[in-house]
Amino acid sequence: MNRIMHCAVSGLFAAFAVTSFAQSDAPNDAQIAGIVVAANTVDINAGNLAEKVSKNNEIKKFAKQMVTDHTGVNKQATALVKKLKVTPEESDISKSLKSDGEATIGKLKTLKGKEFDKAYIDNEVSYHQSVIDALDKTLIPNAKNAELKDTLVKVRPAFVAHLDHAKQIQASMK
Repeated sequence: MNRIMHCAVSGLFAAFAVTSFAQSDAPNDAQIAGIVVAANTVDINAGNLAEKVSKNNEIKKFAKQMVTDHTGVNKQATALVKKLKVTPEESDISKSLKSDGEATIGKLKTLKGKEFDKAYIDNEVSYHQSVIDALDKTLIPNAKNAELKDTLVKVRPAFVAHLDHAKQIQASMK
């Protein structure tokens, strides 16, 4: 499985939206697919903004990696759901991700320089930890299709790698 596929559900940007997984009804496979697409799109948008706004080379490099990974992931996710004959379905979670992602982008757009960099990377750290928690507590346990569940299990290490990378950048900014 290639590196992009290992990020197949990456991109859940707003930590409070991800924690809502545990509070809402369990998503079905079609809703999980919708969450994947929404989450990737949110992180692509944030990465694009960080690439444009940040002057910090590490932030720009990280943001570019997020855009590259998640653009490819959306293509891979689309292929997987077609293969599985699952149509991504909107849910309260995917709607919340979109709304919260837009709010986060709006907030980030008001910041500049080191203030922007800190807010962006702090959010990336908290969101990646939340994604790992959501995978473990909600997405993996609720995926009914074996191939979808297997993909979710296989992508978990990518979240850990993204979290570690974001934490390294965060530590270097102190």
